[in-house]
Amino acid sequence: MRQVSRRSFLTFCGLSTVGLSLDPFDLTGLSRALANPAAPTVLWLQGSGCTGCTMSFLDYISPTAPTDAADVLINYINLAYHPNLSPVAGESVVAIISQVRQAGNFILAVEGGIPTGFNGGACYAWSYDGVEVTFEEAIRDLAPRAAAVLCIGTCAAYGGIPAAPPNPTGVVSVQTLTGRPTINVAGCPPHPTWMVWTIAQLLAGQAITLDSSGRPTAIYGRSVHDRCPLKETDEINTFGVPGRCLKELGCRGPETRANCPIQKWNNGVNWCIGAGAPCHGCTSPTFPGTNALNRQPA
Repeated sequence: MRQVSRRSFLTFCGLSTVGLSLDPFDLTGLSRALANPAAPTVLWLQGSGCTGCTMSFLDYISPTAPTDAADVLINYINLAYHPNLSPVAGESVVAIISQVRQAGNFILAVEGGIPTGFNGGACYAWSYDGVEVTFEEAIRDLAPRAAAVLCIGTCAAYGGIPAAPPNPTGVVSVQTLTGRPTINVAGCPPHPTWMVWTIAQLLAGQAITLDSSGRPTAIYGRSVHDRCPLKETDEINTFGVPGRCLKELGCRGPETRANCPIQKWNNGVNWCIGAGAPCHGCTSPTFPGTNALNRQPA
């Protein structure tokens, strides 16, 4: 990893007192931590999901360094393995993961829910010496050994869409499976800045304050509705009327916690409500709707 200036990294992350309501001094040690070869390795695995969280991360571009996701992964974060981004396959993957497992100083990032039905046979992580290893077995083995367990997206954090009824593959969240507290970067998908900021905090050894649903309060501390520019406008009961509150049309902004109105998406171009769509509550434990797994407050 190479040295990165604090200013360039904060520019990449889009971090400011406006964007994440953080004191800039909270991030003083990030550049030092990210340039530290002894910092924890990141091991990113995927279970039951659509790979949308990875796609969200890869969509990041910036006119300043780091310029894109490749720059981050190659020069800023010690990523040992990712199913879509790593060139290795087959038993070479097992060798890498075995090395990370033995070293112990790693961050386990999990994308997607954990299928437990059919003895875990709905999702296999890898095979070695002719033996198939289910994703459930892999997470049960790696999570207790990790320095921290990071759930990338609502599926890993709470079950999400894969766990919605009737849930034939028995998908559960990482915490439900392992019993270990997790840091939940919720969203379907999460904003790329949310992912990188959280990983950076862990690499820097910074404590992350979490809410009752395991989400970083710096990102999920306030509701979408609280900072929505349409908050004080008249509510409408039909789509296609610009600049009006969408609460009557099912907008879940009042009970959904995220900084979307400030952070926005596509490098600050727009966001769901700005495009005329109601908030669907994708950062909430109950997304996409209440089910047996997700009986928690938003």
